[in-house]
Amino acid sequence: MGLFERYLSVWVALGIVAGAGLGLLVPSAFQAVAAMEVAQVNLVVAVFIWVMIYPMMIQIDWHAVRDVGKKPQGLVLTLVVNWLIKPFTMAALGVLFFQVIFAPWVDPQSASEYIAGMILLGVAPCTAMVFVWSQLVKGDANYTLVQVSINDLIMVVAFAPIAAFLLGVTNVTVPWETLLLSTVLYVVLPLVAGMLTRHGLMRRGPAAVTVFVTTLKPWSVIGLIATVVLLFGFQAETIVREPLVILLIAVPLVLQSYGIFFITWCGAKWLKLPHNVAGPACLIGTSNFFELAVAVAISLFGLNSGAALATVVGVLVEVPVMLSLVALINAWRPVKDAEPVIEDKGQQHVKAAP
Repeated sequence: MGLFERYLSVWVALGIVAGAGLGLLVPSAFQAVAAMEVAQVNLVVAVFIWVMIYPMMIQIDWHAVRDVGKKPQGLVLTLVVNWLIKPFTMAALGVLFFQVIFAPWVDPQSASEYIAGMILLGVAPCTAMVFVWSQLVKGDANYTLVQVSINDLIMVVAFAPIAAFLLGVTNVTVPWETLLLSTVLYVVLPLVAGMLTRHGLMRRGPAAVTVFVTTLKPWSVIGLIATVVLLFGFQAETIVREPLVILLIAVPLVLQSYGIFFITWCGAKWLKLPHNVAGPACLIGTSNFFELAVAVAISLFGLNSGAALATVVGVLVEVPVMLSLVALINAWRPVKDAEPVIEDKGQQHVKAAP
């Protein structure tokens, strides 16, 4: 691991502090950046996410992608957790905390809106950032791409019905422009760019791909930190203005994240999935497509609503939580079955791992 990857949590922590501080010192600058959006998708954030995931897209081997269907268990696990478990556990936790545990401190109207925001987060599994988390746990890039792609296809048809059912409304306004534009910007375009780059580099051999990706790796981390700075800068005033409310919303969101992670991890162990498939599967279910959740919350409840605030807290909580889960997955990485030792008389001996 290089310097950037080794101390990633430190850089992200500094990014959080810098973002919040700069957001308070020069709010106008962040307001100007926040205004640079199309269909509620911020173009500057999109560029930074592009920088994050482009190196990972170069590593995708399309010959290997075709073999993913031979190992469907990881895909099934991801789909079951994302669409049959996660939205309903998020709704249950929202009701438990804001209608029971936190009821003395939150008025009923605000509580309902916070629950709605949490539900919207629960129904929107992550898209672009998953490639970052997969890279950090050395996941199978080809398998991750298929998992994300299938989730995106299901999201197009399942997001509105599940959200409508859990919100108790019959008319959920899905900003299709946001959903489609986000998918194109965060998945399709970097994927096409990665394919073309890989095709060009492979003419010089696989080593050229490795060298190029290694060169770009620090920029991937810089993209992540820059995204963190922007997200916390956008919400700096909210963090200062409503710290208690943010803390209350964060509690069930954090519990949901760790709960879904451990449910998926246990499922992966039960299915005996390889580590490079199990890791990304756990992270896809745990993280959220916050751009879509925020856009729908604003569309349904308004910019200054409790639902919009809850989705924003989801943004603030996600990066630190996901980094902690990445650390857990890496700590639980199994020891290799065998490792080479010193050659003796022209023979390669192998010693069993402890």
